[in-house]
Formats: sequence, structure tokens, C-alpha cells
Amino acid sequence: MAGLPAVRSRALIAVILLAVGLAATACGSGSDDASSERNLCSPPGLSAASAAPTNLASAQTAGADKYTTASTTPLASIDTSKLGLITPGKLSVGTLSDAPPSICVNGKGVFTGFDNELLTAIAAKLGLQVEFSGTEFAGLLAQVAGNRFDVGSSNITTTDARRQLVGFTNGYDFGYFALVAPDSGRVKGFSDLNRGTRIAVVQGTVQDEYVVNTLHLDPVKFPDYNTAYANLKSGQVDAWVAPSAQAAGAIKPGDGTAVVQNTFSLDNFVGWAVAKNNQPLIDALNSGLDAVIADGTYAKLYSDWVPRQLPPGWKPGSKAAPLPQLPDFAALAAEHKPDAAAAVAPKSTVQQLKDTFFDWSLYRKAFPDLFKTGLPNTLILAVVSGFLGTVLGMLLAVAGIARTRWLRWPARVYTDIFRGLPAVVIILLIGLGIGPVARNVTGNNPYWLGAVALALLASAYIGEIFRSGIQSVEAGQLEAARAIGFGYRQAMTLVVIPQGVRRVLPALMNQFIALIKDSSLIYFLGLLATQRELFAVGRDLNAQTGNLSPLVAAGLVYLLLTIPLTHLVNYIDRRMRTGRPDRPIDQVEAATITEGRG
Repeated sequence: MAGLPAVRSRALIAVILLAVGLAATACGSGSDDASSERNLCSPPGLSAASAAPTNLASAQTAGADKYTTASTTPLASIDTSKLGLITPGKLSVGTLSDAPPSICVNGKGVFTGFDNELLTAIAAKLGLQVEFSGTEFAGLLAQVAGNRFDVGSSNITTTDARRQLVGFTNGYDFGYFALVAPDSGRVKGFSDLNRGTRIAVVQGTVQDEYVVNTLHLDPVKFPDYNTAYANLKSGQVDAWVAPSAQAAGAIKPGDGTAVVQNTFSLDNFVGWAVAKNNQPLIDALNSGLDAVIADGTYAKLYSDWVPRQLPPGWKPGSKAAPLPQLPDFAALAAEHKPDAAAAVAPKSTVQQLKDTFFDWSLYRKAFPDLFKTGLPNTLILAVVSGFLGTVLGMLLAVAGIARTRWLRWPARVYTDIFRGLPAVVIILLIGLGIGPVARNVTGNNPYWLGAVALALLASAYIGEIFRSGIQSVEAGQLEAARAIGFGYRQAMTLVVIPQGVRRVLPALMNQFIALIKDSSLIYFLGLLATQRELFAVGRDLNAQTGNLSPLVAAGLVYLLLTIPLTHLVNYIDRRMRTGRPDRPIDQVEAATITEGRG
């Protein structure tokens, strides 16, 4: 047993050295750094007030408003039992966690932001509870259309193309498109963008659509705003087209970037997405929106979260709703305008790298949530899917080497399909396809369906691992077992399969490590804040701070899981190949063994 402590020690030393190395690198970014103190997922208040941008691109022709309702149904006339909710009395909301101040997860693990706080206030007017689940924007509208969620809340711009899939409420916000570029770059406005410009957008957003369909350019697409902006700061892209609120919140002193121009159209306001055939729920939300505008709740939330001047000719709610009584944001912005003399010099490339990835104060902030929420969920998903995948994989392996083609062919077809499809596609097919059918069993919570999807994915690989191991056992083993009277099934079960499994243990452990990392893809199905795994927790803190250090912290926790597992399986493999190490025989024991043989 002397080898096991040595292996454990080497694994532990490797992890500790890695953590210490990163910590030492990060020590240069102390807790006094402004970026680490700034919480983007908290209401900035009137100190962040901004006037309407003066650097607007040439005005686009705004068509007639065809969608805002003339009036709304009185709240007292709304029957909440007829709103077609997935769960009576509860509003199930799909949202995002990475676009503050509109939508985000705060330090307490609560979905918040202007859009979600306003929706919560409207639900209170209607006497409904709200349950938020995090998901990805690329699949949000499809999830709303498929009744995975009652409402989609994600600062969604209402385009004609999107109205073909879902319905929308009246507008509660508007959206400038901000063009962000380096201060010293050649891009000074939308007119400077051409086919040679690398333009960053978030995939599936209206900014993506604007660059493709209006500017007729091919953008570089990213999964979230922070990744897109990090690529702009590092020089991987030349410009970034983003919602103005997210752009203004992301830019920090010393970044060397600025909003160089904005554009805006009255045609496309921001609304909540609802299933296209659920007009009663749309009407109810429109009534609630007018009610919170009338009682001043809208003005309070707007001033706290997104204090910016309304564009001329636009107001929230129905056409009959009163104009919100907002402060003079232009005057407040002028009062809080920073002194030009206090401008911060751009950071060096090394400093930018250190601040972006190695802010130790954010590591300390991230680790409690990573271990409390992310680690348990990652382990649960990996262990459950690993167990189910191993059982199903063994059945596939046995079927794959069976004598009858009625077992071999289905196993081969299954393996080819599930190994050939991307993991995200399988997860979405299982979660969104089976979810509505199994809603009464799962409670409309796809957490366990995600584990099943991972198990089905893993079983295809594990089945091939088992099959190769079994077929690697010499044919003489089976023949010898049959020669001493074993039947074929007994010989396979007691002689061949155990040897094959022992030979593929390292490959099985590698598959389990892959499952640990693939568990991050479950977030596409929409999960509660308490169900986030390691990567989701790191990404949410990344959205709160605009810094990628929490994602590196999540990566360290992944290493804490995978490095010891790798060394453990290496030890088991070596032990099985070489056997128990010889140890000296005690003299008394030796005398006992040889007694009477002299």
C-alpha cells in the first residue's frame, strides 16, 4: 500500500502548486482595485444618470407603431385562473444572468435587474408568484414558444421576425445600439464598418440581426457580452455592437475603449416574450405594466436601475398609460460628469491581462459560491449520469458483440447517433422534447432530464469502451472457460467481461472527467439559481463584475476534481497490471511455513 499515499501526495502537491501559482500571480490585483468593488448587478442609482446620446447615427425612418395597444383591460377584470400558466398561480420566467443592469444574478444568487424587478412588481399587481430560471438567449424564445416558460425576460427587442415565433407585451424599455471601439482605433462610427472589420456581437441578439441584415456584414459571434468585450479589449475584434446599457456598464476607466456612436429606431421597443397563442397572459401583463407606471413603481425602478433619458416620441406601456414622472436625467448627468483632468491612462497589456483574469479578490469572492452551489450540482449531475451511462453502456457493449443482428444493429445505430450529435443538441432534444411530456413527473424542472441526457450521451462512448475492452481479451480465455463446462453466457459473465472491464478503467475515468465538464451544458435547459453548476456560478459572478477571474476560479475547482481522479485511476491501472508489491516475510511466519519440511 505504500504506492497509494505517494500517488495521493503527488496529486495534492500538483493541485496546491497550481493554486499557489495563480494566487501569486493574482496578488498584484488587491481588493482595492475598482473593478473588483464594482457590482454591475446592483442598482447604480441616479449617480449613473445619462442624457440621450448626442453621437447618434443618421436617424432611421421609424415606421408606424403597429403593436402598442391603445389601452388595457382593468386589473379588476383579469381572471388569473385563465392565463394559461404552466403552474396555476405561478409565473414561470426564463431569463439570463449575464446582461446587467437589465438581467443578472446578484451576489445572493437571486435573479434581478431592471427587467426582472419590473416583472416581479407586475406579478404582484396580478397576485402571482414569480419563479426565475436561467437559460441561454439562443434558446429562450423557442422555450417560451414550447411552453417551457410562461414568459421570457431578457431585454428582448421586438422584431417582426421574432413575432413569427412568440407574442410580445407592450414596450417597457427602448434600446440604443452602441458601437464600442478602441479610443485610438480607426472605427469612429457605423459608417467606418466594412467587410474587413471584425465586429463582435452576441449570437441571436437583435444586434446580431442588425449587423447582418441592416449593415450586411458578417459579425464575429460570442455567447455573452463579457466575452465579446474581453475580445475587444485584447484586440481580437475591432468593434463591438451592443445594447447601450450593457456597453456603458462594461466600460471601465483605463480600458482604452469608448462608445463612439449610437443608433436607435422607434420600431423595435423592448418587451416580454409570451407564447403566441396566450393572448390572455399578454393582456394581463400589459394591464400590470400600465398599473405600475401609474402608481410610480416604474419610475422608481427605472431611476434605480437604468437612469437614462427617454428618447423623443417614446414612452412605456399602452398608448393610454401616463408618462412616467422621471427625474431630469440630462441635468443629473451634467452634474456628475467626471472631470476631464481626472482621466485615467490606458492600462498596459500585462496589467489588462492581470486585471481581467487574475484578480485575487474576486477569487476569494467566487470560491464560497463555487463550493456551496456549483460543486454539489456538478457532482450530482456527473455521478448520476455516470452511473446511468455505465449501466446502459455495458448493455450496449454486450448487445454490440451479440450473435444476433437484432441486438447488434440497434446498438450500432444508437452508438452512431449519440456519438455523432453535438452534446448541446442531445441535451436540448431531451430537455425540450421530453420536458413537456414528462412535466407532471419533473414538475417542469429539467434538472434531472439534463442528467438523463448526459447519461445517454455518455453511454454511447462507454459502450464502445466496454466493447473494445471485452474484445481485447484473448479468444483462448473464452475457449478455456467453455472447455471446463461453462456455457457461453457464464463464460462471458464470469471470465471475459471482468477482464475486459479491468483493462478499460483508465478510459472510463477519462469519460467521467468529460462528464464533469459537460455538466455545464445543462444550463441551456433553464435552471433555478440553486441548481447552477460550477461554470454557471463562475459566469454569473463574471457578469456581476465584468471580470473573467471568476471563470478562472471555476476552472481551478474543476482541476481539484479532475487531477486527483486522474492520478487515482493511474494507480488502480498500475496496481491491476503489476499486482500487490512483494513484502518481506516475517521470520516467525517463514519458520511456521517451513516447519516439518526439513
